[in-house]
Amino acid sequence: MCELFAMSARHPTTVSLSLEEFSRHGGLSGPHKDGWGIGWYEETDIRLVKERDPAASSACVRFIQANPFLSSLAISHIRKATRGLVASRNCQPFVRELGGTWHCFAHNGDLKDIAGDRRFRARRFLPVGETDSEQAFCALMDALRPLWSLGRVPPIGERRQIVARFAAAMRELGPANFLYCDGDAMFAHANRRHQSDGSISAPGMWWLARRCPAGGELAAEGLRIASEGGGEQEVCLLASVPLTAEGWVPLAEGEILVARQGRIEVEGEFSHGDRTVLST
Repeated sequence: MCELFAMSARHPTTVSLSLEEFSRHGGLSGPHKDGWGIGWYEETDIRLVKERDPAASSACVRFIQANPFLSSLAISHIRKATRGLVASRNCQPFVRELGGTWHCFAHNGDLKDIAGDRRFRARRFLPVGETDSEQAFCALMDALRPLWSLGRVPPIGERRQIVARFAAAMRELGPANFLYCDGDAMFAHANRRHQSDGSISAPGMWWLARRCPAGGELAAEGLRIASEGGGEQEVCLLASVPLTAEGWVPLAEGEILVARQGRIEVEGEFSHGDRTVLST
């Protein structure tokens, strides 16, 4: 299966995403050699970089390491091809415009028979490549289109309901771990994935919440986040597998986590509840 990574931060922050640890899963210590991609939001726009080559040997990855980007929302994906050619069009994340904003999506899993499932038949949004992941994303965009047609950002609860219904349908077809961002919130859905013991089981995704003071820095293998000021920084990280030896928390099978401005949102309010928050 593919590897996923995402970040939601309270303030735009300088991110050096070297993928040193992440890229080891993408060709050095893992089987994911069929492409990679990163999408990061910059004000109301999104920058998307994708390659069909392994992340572990990519000169472009090294360029991103040497030239950190400033963002509060980012999604990254390393591909192990199961459907579709090894080609840029089939690399993730995928992006589409809806309601005057960019929407970004990345998935790992295998959605059997999705092509014949009427629930995922694309209408307004059409796939460019051949992957089941892009077909699913187009179906999600179709489902969200009525909400985003009113010229404003829809209520978070309504968006979450649609994402939850979409995730439930995906789980019927196969492992359905995905990250979806609409420029305002990051949605993460965890299901089942290939584990190191060869089983296909939960957890499908892990998360970690971090805090640092204004001007501080958060460091993990393959990732460095430098706060540019503006008050205390809060960051929520999501990944297919823990990237460090810290207290990553597994998402339950079928759980949807929503992060906004670096915090977990529960029923319209920012909350960490009983979840672990690490301070540096």
